[in-house]
Order: sequence, then C-alpha cells, then structure tokens
Amino acid sequence: METLEGHLLIASPQLADENFARSLVLLIEHNREGAFGMILNRPVRKSLQELWREVGSAPCHSQQPIYLGGPVPGPLMSLHTKRELAESEPVPGVFFAAKKQHLDELVLDEEPSYKIFIGHAGWGAGQLENELRQGAWRTMPATAELVFSTAEDLWETVFRQFGQSLLRSMIHLKELPPDPTVN
Repeated sequence: METLEGHLLIASPQLADENFARSLVLLIEHNREGAFGMILNRPVRKSLQELWREVGSAPCHSQQPIYLGGPVPGPLMSLHTKRELAESEPVPGVFFAAKKQHLDELVLDEEPSYKIFIGHAGWGAGQLENELRQGAWRTMPATAELVFSTAEDLWETVFRQFGQSLLRSMIHLKELPPDPTVN
C-alpha cells in the first residue's frame, strides 16, 4: 500500500456528502489501519481569540479564524511552521501539533503562521481506498503554500491546478496556454 500522507484529498465535484463537498483535506497519517486528516478550507465564524477565552490558559489576541477540520470530534489541533512545537511533519515545512502545551505556545505568536482546527477527518482501514476507487477524491502532493492559504476559492484553485497537471501529463505538454479553449 502506498501512503498518501502529506497529500491533499480534493473532493470530486460529484461528492455529495455535506461534510466534504468542495473540501480539501490534508492527510496527516495514512496507513493500513486507516487515515487521518484535516479539512483546510472550512473556516468557522469564531475567531481564535474568542475560542481561546474558553479553552486557553494564556491570553490570545489573534483574530484569525478557526477551521472545522472535519466531522470527527477531538482535541484542538494545529498545522504550523515551528519545528520545535512539532509532533510530526506531514509536508516539508508544515508541522502538526495537538498537545496543549504546543498550542498554548503557538497562539502567543505575534505573527501567526498556523491554522487551528476543531475536529478532524478520519477513515477506517480500507475506507479511504474504497472512496478513491469510487472517484470521490482526487489526490496531489500538498505544499506549505496550499496548506496555509486562506483564499476563499481554494478548492476551485486546487481543482484547476489538478486538472491542468493531469492534462499536461496526458498530452505530454510542458506548459499549457492560459486559456486552452482559445485556438
């Protein structure tokens, strides 16, 4: 089995599950027992400062949004850029943390270089592989730039990148014109 750890799951346009429609999931772990990841493009209306008043032990002044990482409840988690607060590194330069002391330290950062998530996405053994065979997801390697993007149209941007990459490989082009429909 080839691991997809560090890859993005790009929801197929036909994926009707409201938990994952038009979502991008970064896979943090993927092995024979299953898969675990976080949806990157689902900000919620609550700011980190509001949430931290409820759960944190240190003051936090960040107004950045919290993200809904998926439908599975669990502890708060973060993707960030600080190696010293890492529990794993799913993508070069992108670190994962769920330990409270790591999160407490991250939110003190004056220039936030992290995303905080409520919940996560999880699949049991063979479940994700079955969804991939059914066409629910497309995959591509993740980059730090995509992981930390806050663009509202992130799914559209990544889906377009995936399509262009697929087209280039199918017709053996090094570069596509900006609008391939214009001849």
